[in-house]
This record gives sequence, structure tokens and C-alpha cells, in this order.
Amino acid sequence: MNAVLRLSMSRADGDEGGGGSSETAQQTEEKTPEGKLLGKLSATTSSPGWTKVSCPCCESQRVEPLVLVKLGEKVRPETKRWLMRVIGAPQKDGGAALLAHPGEDATGDIIVLSAPRCTLLRATEELGLCKTYHSGDMEAFSYNDRDSFNDSDNMEAFLTLAERQYIVKYELDGLRAQRDLRIPGLPDSCTLQHRNNIWQKLGSAGVIVDTFPLHNPEQLKELSEAWYSGNQLAQPLDSVNSYFGSPVAFYFSFLDFYTWSLLPPAIVGLSITYFSGEAQKEMDDSVSGSPVQSIEADSGPVVGGHMIQAVFSMLWSTVVMELWKRRSSTLSYRWGTLHLAERFAEPRPGFHGDLGVNPVTGRMEPLFPEWQRDVRMALVSVPVVGLFLGLVVVGMLGFYWGEAQVQQLHTDWDSLLSQTLLYMPSVLHIVYSNVLATVYRGVAKSLTEYENHREESAYEKHLTAKVLVFTFFNCFAVLFHIAFFKQDVPLLRKRLASLLIITQLVNQVTEVVIPFLVDRFISAPHRTESEDDPPEDKFRNQSTLPAFPGLFAEYIELLVQFGYLSLFSCVYPLTAVLLLINNLTEIRSDAYKICKLFRKPFAPPVASMGVWRIAFEVLSFASVVTNCWLLMLSPWLQELCQEGGLTGTNILMLAVLVEHLLILVKVVLAVLIPDEPDWIRKKIEHIEFTSMQALREQKLHSEKS
Repeated sequence: MNAVLRLSMSRADGDEGGGGSSETAQQTEEKTPEGKLLGKLSATTSSPGWTKVSCPCCESQRVEPLVLVKLGEKVRPETKRWLMRVIGAPQKDGGAALLAHPGEDATGDIIVLSAPRCTLLRATEELGLCKTYHSGDMEAFSYNDRDSFNDSDNMEAFLTLAERQYIVKYELDGLRAQRDLRIPGLPDSCTLQHRNNIWQKLGSAGVIVDTFPLHNPEQLKELSEAWYSGNQLAQPLDSVNSYFGSPVAFYFSFLDFYTWSLLPPAIVGLSITYFSGEAQKEMDDSVSGSPVQSIEADSGPVVGGHMIQAVFSMLWSTVVMELWKRRSSTLSYRWGTLHLAERFAEPRPGFHGDLGVNPVTGRMEPLFPEWQRDVRMALVSVPVVGLFLGLVVVGMLGFYWGEAQVQQLHTDWDSLLSQTLLYMPSVLHIVYSNVLATVYRGVAKSLTEYENHREESAYEKHLTAKVLVFTFFNCFAVLFHIAFFKQDVPLLRKRLASLLIITQLVNQVTEVVIPFLVDRFISAPHRTESEDDPPEDKFRNQSTLPAFPGLFAEYIELLVQFGYLSLFSCVYPLTAVLLLINNLTEIRSDAYKICKLFRKPFAPPVASMGVWRIAFEVLSFASVVTNCWLLMLSPWLQELCQEGGLTGTNILMLAVLVEHLLILVKVVLAVLIPDEPDWIRKKIEHIEFTSMQALREQKLHSEKS
């Protein structure tokens, strides 16, 4: 651990710290420039240093700073001292049982937090994390059996940095007032009521401005070199999980898996385009400004290739998602997140309701009737989502109107300018859709807060569902209308090419280029630091970085890509090629972005991609319908059916039959490919069995005592 990241513990007033390394390591560090700096900090600090620990086994000479709390400018010293006492108090007394350091002095605007061993171990059990047992297998961690788990006496080896930092946040979010009390230094209007969430109340009162995990420069540098700085193709997923947590690691694992899964459809698409002799024609149709041809002008030889592409895309999407579920379960076991127990944890900070006894846990906590949540969703959330879907339709109508106007203009002028204007409706509609999507995400977040979900996972699930419904409608409504109402395959091909090229460029600029320029020319000059700067100033510099916006936009981008490929690639076989090129750069740009351009995010343990996986599977099944009906539009197939004497009704029934047969094939593939390897299934059953045994023994022990 880099010595710059360790605040030296002051012995003033007899206070003691917890959780760290040995005195030999301390002497070694003091020989380095960073160690001398920390010695200087100890000598000049007049504050009492780290708060006390109540457990003797947690005492240590060194403490690892994990989280920084930034206070408001007008927070008085007595308020800061009271807050540090609450943070450091034992949990039985209503505290968080954490370690707190005031920074330079009691009047400073920061508090640095860490966690002692016992707090970390108890939270590990509460979260349901699995750790390596002495037998070498992963087992659900039990505090009473802690000595049987490997490295349980060394927190830096037992828990990842992301887990230790999240546990600090977990304990802070669980702080609730044991009785009505007045906060020192604040007006009476800020009085805490019984069972109020302390951290949320202090945030709304302006006492706490921000809370974020601290970067470890040494570990971050090593991760950067192994991740995006070199020429390596494989991603260091275990290191990503250790530093940034399982949500980020699962995203990059899926991005890596999905990107390399694009190779087969890319090869098929290139082969179809090349051997059909239609490469130049399709590029002209999708990139040039020549007037689009009618569907009858779509030549026959490409139909066979497009049929191959359609069937391949339908089967490919199923196989990819089934193989990903197997990989996801393996990673979840390896990272110890198979046995999470969020249902029995404290409610999330934003949850509110009438105080009562939870019938499951027996704890006093806010309770909110399920029917009230359902009423709010039915009377408020659904109409607002419907309003935004209506705005999508308005944008689509505007696109068609603009398309007709520029087509007429090009017919009248037939110039280079009018040829350029042919793409203006598509560009303006894409910009409109992106702006509308950005506004909607904020509205969806407010609606989900209003619905008042107890668990964080339920909140994320409903928020994601709202965004997914809108995104599907916003991104695919025009394509579906062109394909199935206008039945204009060349226009569909041109529109798809516009989306693939323009959207990828816009995403790269907004997600990487703009944040990089803002950081390089606006934020970085105010973040200059030297080797002699105190650790507190270096911690403060991290607060000038913008907060990490989350993985919502990243998953949405992948979902839209997956939709373009699985739903419509039969009309544009080069779709997978363009996506593969984009994603090869996306892996490194996303890695650079999270490492350099944003603050380190908190990462609650997760066992999978969650609701995003369901969304990908829904698109996979929808691909059967779209591809079947797109093939029905081909003149070659229609002519063949007419030569065979089939009526329109017979053709329709044949399409439905083929569609159902392909769905049956997808279901059979899904059944034949298990969601998890056999050895993982046995490990899960073993973990459940040992957990039941431990619960039974604990119950018997409590009855005897």
C-alpha cells in the first residue's frame, strides 16, 4: 500500500486506531519521502487523531484511509466533533463502529474514514459475501466461524479495496437515531427524530456535502498499466473487481465477452457482402446521398445471403446470452457474490414511511404499504412514461416530414448542397432522441424515488425498467415503422447505417473526449499537487473530479447495439463489422474514463448484470419476429411464393409457422445450454447446505444459552 494513502495515527489524548500493518513496515515507510511526510503530519497535527476502537483485536499502529467525507463550509467544530463521535460509537450505542480522522484539525472541512477488523467482518456476514474457507472452497462467511476462513486476520487480503470501502458506506447509510436528539451547532429545525436516517438528514441540512471512496494511486497505476496502457488484449477482470467492485467488473466482463462474440457475425457479414457482389451497392445506398430506391429495385442475388444472415443472427443471439449466463455464474462464484442477502439489510437511505416493526427482521424501521407504491406507479409513473413515449412519436413524425421535404428539395435542385441535406433529418432526429433520452433519465430517477422502494436492488430494477421501455421505443420505433409500415428496405438500410456511424461518434465524443477536455483544461489546473503536499490536500484534490455517472449509459449503448445487430442486421450485413471496430476502442476508452476522468465510485456487491440480462434476452426473442417479417419483404421470396401459387393468407401463415419453429429452436438451445456449469451448481447447493447447518447450530446454541 502506498504510504501516501496512510494517515499516521496520533497518540494524543490516549486515542487508538485500528486495522493496518506492523511497526517494521512503519519504520520502512518513514525512510521514504512519503513516510517522512506522514511523520511531519503526526508532528504538526494537534487533533486527537483517529477515534478509538472498542475491540482490542482491532488495535493497530496504522490505519488505511478508505473514504472521505466533505463537510459544508459553515459546519461548526462542535458539529464535526459530534459527527465523529457518532461515526466511532459502537453499533449497540447507535454508532457506525468506524474509525474517523478529522484531517488537519477539528475546524477542517473533511473527515477521513476507515473501518476496524470486527466491523468489516460483521458487515461481510450481513451482506452475504462468500469467502475462501480453510478447505479451499468458497463458503458464505460466518462471523462466529471467522477463524476458519483464509486471511480473516488480514483485511487487505480478506476483502478487496472496493468491498472495504463499500462497507464503510453501508455502515454510514445504516446510521439511525436511537432517540429524538438535537445536533450540536445546528438550529432546532434540524433535530433528529427517533429512527431518522442520520446520514440522509445531515446531507439535507448541508452538513455533509459529499462522501466518496479514495483512490489508491499505486494500485490505480498498476491497474491502468495492465488494463488500457499496453497492447494486451485480455482484461484484468480480477484486478478490476478488486479495485472498482463487481458492478464495474461485470460490465467490462460482458463488454469483453460481447465484443469477441461479434467476430462470427462480422465474418458472416463480410462474406455475404463480398461474395454477393453487392458491397458497393449497399455502401452507396447507405452512405451516398442518391435517392433511395423502392423495394422492388432491391436486387435478387442478395436475398439468399440476407436469409443466411437473418437465421444466423437469431441463433447467435441465443447462444451468446446462454454462454454469458454460464460465464456470469462462474465469475459470481469466484468473486464471492453468489449468496447476497440484501432483503434482510437496513432499508436504503432514501426509503421513508411510518415507523414500525419489520415482520421479517423484527427491527424498528420505516414501513411503507405495497398498495401505496402500486398506486403511485399506476397513477403517476405510467402516465409520465406514456407522455415521453408520445414525444418519441412526435419526433418520428418530424423525421418523416423533414425526410419528405429534403427529398423534394433534392429533386428540384439536384446539387451537392441538396445531396448533403439528405442526411439532415436523420442527424437532427438522432440529436433530438439523445436529448430526450437524457431528460427522461432524470425524470425516471425522480419517479422511482417517488415510488419509495425499500431495497437498493428494487430501486435499480424499476429505474432500469423505465429507461429500458423508453430506450427501446426511442431507438427502434423509427426502424420498425420503416420496416413494417413503409416497407422500404433501402431506406431502412440507410437509416441503420446513419445510426451506427453517427451514434457511435456522438457517444465517443460525449463520453470520453468532452470529459477529457474538461479535466485537462478546466479541472486539472486547480488540482496541481507536489510531493510535499499533506495527504489531506491530496485527498481533497480527488473531490474536484466529477462523480462517476454510473454504468447506465454504457449498458444502454450495448443494448442498442445488440438490438441493431439481432433485429435488423439482415438488411445491413456490415452491422457486426462496425460494432466490432467500435467496441475494440470502447473497452480501452471506458477503462481510461473510469480510471482517470472520474472519482472512484462506491460498488455494492452484485451477483450478475441484473435486469440488463433480461433485456438482452427479450431482444434475442424479438429478433425472431423482426427477421422473419423482414425476409417476407424480399421481392425474391414474394415472387417465389407467387410462382408456387401461394395466396397472401398462405404466405402469412407460412411466416408464422417459420417464426414459431425458430422460436422453438431458440428454446431448445436455451435448454440444452445450462445457465451455469455443473460444478458451479454443486458449489451453490453446498453453500446453501452449509448456511442452513450454520443457522441450525446458531439457533441451538442460542436456545442452550
